[in-house]
Amino acid sequence: MTTPEGIVPTEAHVPFDMADAATAVIDAAGIVVGWTTAMEQLLGYPAAEVVEKPAAMLLATPEDAAKAEGIAEQCRRQGGWGGLVTLRHRAGHLVEVGLRVSAMSDFRGRACWLISAVDLSKIPSWALSGSLLEAFLVRSPIGMAVLSPDLRYVWINDVLERYGGVPREKRLGRRMGEFLPGLDTDALEAQMRKALETGKPVIDYEYRGWTLADPYHEHAYSTSFFRLDNADGNPVGVCYMGMDVTDRWRARERLALLSEASAKIGSTLDVLKTAQELADFAVPRLADFVTVDLLESVLRGGEPVASPRRTLPVFRRAGQASIHEGTPEAIAVPGDAITISPGSPFASCFFSGEAVLDPVMDVSVTAWTGDNPDPARADKVREFGMRSLMVTPISARGTILGVASFVRTRHPVPFEEDDLMLAEELVARAALCVDNARRYTREHTAALALQRSLMPHDLPESPALEVASRYLPTDVRHGVGGDWFDVIPLSGARVALAVGDVVGHGIDAAASMGRLRTAVHTLADMDLPPEELLAHLDDLIIRLGEGRAGEEGEEDTAALLGATFLYAIYDPVTRRCTMARAGHPAPALVTPDGEVTFPSLPAGPPLGLGSLPFESAELELPEDSVIALYTDGLIETCDQDIDVGLARLSNALGQPGMPLEDLCTAVVDTLLTSPPSDDVALLLARTHSLSPGHVASWDLPTDPAVVTSARSLAVRQLAEWGLEELMTTTELIVSELVTNAIRHGTGPIRLRLIRHDVLICEVADGSNTSPRLRHARTTDEGGRGLFLVAQLTRRWGTRYTEGGKLIWAEQDLPAAA
Repeated sequence: MTTPEGIVPTEAHVPFDMADAATAVIDAAGIVVGWTTAMEQLLGYPAAEVVEKPAAMLLATPEDAAKAEGIAEQCRRQGGWGGLVTLRHRAGHLVEVGLRVSAMSDFRGRACWLISAVDLSKIPSWALSGSLLEAFLVRSPIGMAVLSPDLRYVWINDVLERYGGVPREKRLGRRMGEFLPGLDTDALEAQMRKALETGKPVIDYEYRGWTLADPYHEHAYSTSFFRLDNADGNPVGVCYMGMDVTDRWRARERLALLSEASAKIGSTLDVLKTAQELADFAVPRLADFVTVDLLESVLRGGEPVASPRRTLPVFRRAGQASIHEGTPEAIAVPGDAITISPGSPFASCFFSGEAVLDPVMDVSVTAWTGDNPDPARADKVREFGMRSLMVTPISARGTILGVASFVRTRHPVPFEEDDLMLAEELVARAALCVDNARRYTREHTAALALQRSLMPHDLPESPALEVASRYLPTDVRHGVGGDWFDVIPLSGARVALAVGDVVGHGIDAAASMGRLRTAVHTLADMDLPPEELLAHLDDLIIRLGEGRAGEEGEEDTAALLGATFLYAIYDPVTRRCTMARAGHPAPALVTPDGEVTFPSLPAGPPLGLGSLPFESAELELPEDSVIALYTDGLIETCDQDIDVGLARLSNALGQPGMPLEDLCTAVVDTLLTSPPSDDVALLLARTHSLSPGHVASWDLPTDPAVVTSARSLAVRQLAEWGLEELMTTTELIVSELVTNAIRHGTGPIRLRLIRHDVLICEVADGSNTSPRLRHARTTDEGGRGLFLVAQLTRRWGTRYTEGGKLIWAEQDLPAAA
């Protein structure tokens, strides 16, 4: 039973001609006491089966009884009801009907109800009531009108009456031009004559203008015209339908204006010229008078105030324009310092970082003439009749560079929210240009931003390593160099440490360093051993040099040739650290008691030479050992031998128990007593190991029956760790990985669980065949194992070991863990 709640019994709710409706009579107790033949044809019940029976038997479902009771209560309260109802036919199917319930009395004066029903599926379109058609036309959200062949109004609806601002009775019988002076009525009538003469409709004709409904604002309309013919096919009039599309028109105009602004603002890398271009563009398109005031530090090319306090900094006029020649409204010329009243909209905009709209300048005048007067501005406001103001912050990259002010003097309409949005868009685009110009004047600022983007911002935290670092470029002019370091989390709780030194200094070296760092991250993600990673990196640099020989970008590729690099992988489970280097200084190792050694690692050639293979060395480190990775700028100077530098480094590092940040500072202060002659990078890492209670491993036979045992072992271990929430997924992961190892690998098979900052599941076997994730077809009986693992885990992968390969998968620990 479908019945909208709260329906008042009006014709609008049953908008059908009820002359041929099927009828029945129901007494006050809900018993059928009258049944017509039409009702029998509608629902299939003969009178004998219905009369003296409860009307509830006709409901679609028993659940509709409560809704029927609600309708009955509304009928008793309001004297009737109308709406749409679903009833059940005698044959069992449902019938959608339009229902009207009317109160009446029988011959004894007892209350009863006359029920009229119409089958909705059989209602022709002409059965709609005339009042409904009238409501449809008059109350349509689209403006509609009918004009005679001589283009005089004969009918209009409510919306069109509201658009024009002229009462309906004053428009009927008159031509359009008699009461719409703000529109090009000749063009509109020409379109209507075209429709009358050709019979072809005119669709979506757009025009702009004002009407008496809103004489001070221009609106845009979209209108369609079509001819009305009588039964003989002769034209009897023309109808037009229109709608206000001002919002669409303004959006289109705004986009066009912003597109033009992009071409005209920021044509140079000069701060003052860019500010003047903003002012020139906004007058008269948006305002009658515009000023652009920037922080004094911005004009000098320095950094703007990051977080302004309640004390205004020094502003200088950077640009201004007016509809009056010579900009007589201005109180300053470009370059002059500007005095700002602390209570003015200008100050409010700067402090809040948000635009201010003062449509009639009441707030502004009060601020400039009140307790903290600004007499110069107040005099200009009165002299030129300034009537409306917008103040917008000039902000780029989250920093306020200045403030732009937009004033109307001659334009009669005050600024609105749409104008403020447009001003903010224009200023936002200009702000980027201003900021780019400022950065261009101080090249080292841009270079420093590049260096910061290439170096790791925050070294990743890991239970396996505690790290601290320092970076000191020697290029004071640019503030950047080619030295770098990195900390890269790997699978199995392992962590990679990297440090490198690219030939040269400045932006070119920094760009080359960024390319090298990206390549290292990509290769590290492949879980390669240190010596293999160096070999791949060496091949990559050689190919880059060969592919770009003679090209314009050859300089930054040449900077990679001869770069030195050291790569180390620390495993907190075994406390082993594997290292390989390419022409880079060996790291320093500091034991917990402060003993410093420099392990003998195979040197390897610098990257890009391709002359010798790379070799690695593996060391077992005590708990809380410190690994010091550095570049040669830390230990080499023009006035001392490298051995002296190593000795000084050893002395600085030999301070057991010192926090790493303090140790970093001590090393730098000890070794760099004067400005460095080469870039310096220093990375300190204190090692931690995973206790045996965080690692569990089992050797498994290559027997399919062992999968069940492997799952049980994993579940028991998770229970010991209190990770019951991960049991279900871990069971599935273990089952899939062990099954894959038995089916596609070779023995021996080893299962290992590691509780780290994540839960790690590893299955190793003796095969070198790498698994492949594939999407099984619906008819395949297998092939979904790794796909399920990938869906259930944070990440997964494969790495090769000395005896074969290892597949690993990581899961996030529960919050309580």
